[in-house]
Amino acid sequence: MYRKGLIRSLALAATAAVVTAFASHGAMAEEFKVRFSWKLSGAYGFFYLGDQKGVYKDAGLELKLGEGASSQAALGGLIQGQEDVVVMPGIFAVSAIQRGMPVKIIGVYQPSTPLALISHPDNPVNTPKDLEGKTIAHAVGETGTSYLGAFCEINSVDCTKINKIQMDSQTRVPQFLQRQVDVVSVYRNNDLPVLEDKAGAKFVTLNMSDYGLSVLGEAIVASDEGIAKNGDALRSFLAANAKSIEMMRADPAGTVAALKAVWKAGPSDQVLQRQIETTAALFTTSGGTPVGWVDEKVIANALKLISSVDDIGTPRPLSDFYTNELLGE
Repeated sequence: MYRKGLIRSLALAATAAVVTAFASHGAMAEEFKVRFSWKLSGAYGFFYLGDQKGVYKDAGLELKLGEGASSQAALGGLIQGQEDVVVMPGIFAVSAIQRGMPVKIIGVYQPSTPLALISHPDNPVNTPKDLEGKTIAHAVGETGTSYLGAFCEINSVDCTKINKIQMDSQTRVPQFLQRQVDVVSVYRNNDLPVLEDKAGAKFVTLNMSDYGLSVLGEAIVASDEGIAKNGDALRSFLAANAKSIEMMRADPAGTVAALKAVWKAGPSDQVLQRQIETTAALFTTSGGTPVGWVDEKVIANALKLISSVDDIGTPRPLSDFYTNELLGE
């Protein structure tokens, strides 16, 4: 009887240990839905690396990552409760909040969007002044040329001497490659590596931030309702992001592999690695603040920039646009 009882006790203990270990490794993880504002690229690589390495499951989250078609569509899904967070350009979130959308920025990873104006080597734009007399492709809602007026003002460029040609967003780059326009704006971390690989050429690149145009970049946005009801999960998500970003910095090649595991039809490893390395260099922190900390000044600058092209009415209090409460001390 003693031997049978001992065996039974050991079996129960072993079962309990297995159940405990299984639960601690994410068996009971909470589903957490993340929507990108655009198509998959190396810029999102850290999510996939962290997911592959179990960072999010260790934080109690079962990550569900999804591509998007626009910031507007992603925000719509967020408000309807279809997503827990949206990853999007912060400038568009600020604009939406100013218009009354009940969302907040809970993390900023790119205080300045990596916008660039590219041109062909035989007809280069090396400085802002070189834009005068050139044609530039423009699409409604496109970040780079939407604030061209502000860029001209900062750099004493006569914008009336730039021929801004409006076209569909999908035709901008083909028109540039076919030399129907002289200049097109791109994201240095996403578009430029793909474009140069496709063309088999290097383009003349003018970084707009080097000439004073700072447009609030990649941010994490949550609904006001989600922040109130799902604060613990959001806090865990942001902490896991910080770990995943550091992993991406340390292992770009591993990030490529993690992304390729779920993106079979993606660009070459070389293009992805360039996207990832360029993105990693953009994630900056200052003053010992956590990764993602929102500086009130970047919100104020974003409002000022938006007001330079749109009538936004009376600006809302800056505290309406963001919170750092989910990032800890």
